[in-house]
Amino acid sequence: MDLKSINIDKPAEMNFILGQSHFIKTVEDIHEAIVATNPSMKFGLAFCESSGPALVRLSGNSDRLIELAKKNALNLSCGHSFIVFMESGFPINILNAIKNLAEVCTIYCATANPVEVIVAESPQGRGILGVIDGLKSRGVENEQEAKARKDFLRNIGYKFS
Repeated sequence: MDLKSINIDKPAEMNFILGQSHFIKTVEDIHEAIVATNPSMKFGLAFCESSGPALVRLSGNSDRLIELAKKNALNLSCGHSFIVFMESGFPINILNAIKNLAEVCTIYCATANPVEVIVAESPQGRGILGVIDGLKSRGVENEQEAKARKDFLRNIGYKFS
């Protein structure tokens, strides 16, 4: 078995969700969950089928984001994994809708950080072992940094008091 570290290739500030499911209907169900939860979100979705023709299945409402999802899914080529790239919204807006789908097994990450996916490859195929999401911790926040965090959440509308 070989271990590989595969970088997710994306624009620096773009958010995405990487997960695992168990059934081909994942593509349609994730698409429907996103548009039902946040109809104005632009997204591209790719799902790596792990049996039969073992194709990357695609959906979304933005050709550019679908292409980005396709490129990253092919690079990963891990069975039953899915990746969603988004604009005009954040993972927090759609994450619970996706997690509540019957066929979704795991969410590995939902982030805009640089991500490395740790993949195991055997003669049978590939699987995701985990992710490295962002940077190593550099320390513990002080009072000024805690205030900046709280102010940021209020400035972007996620907290009000």
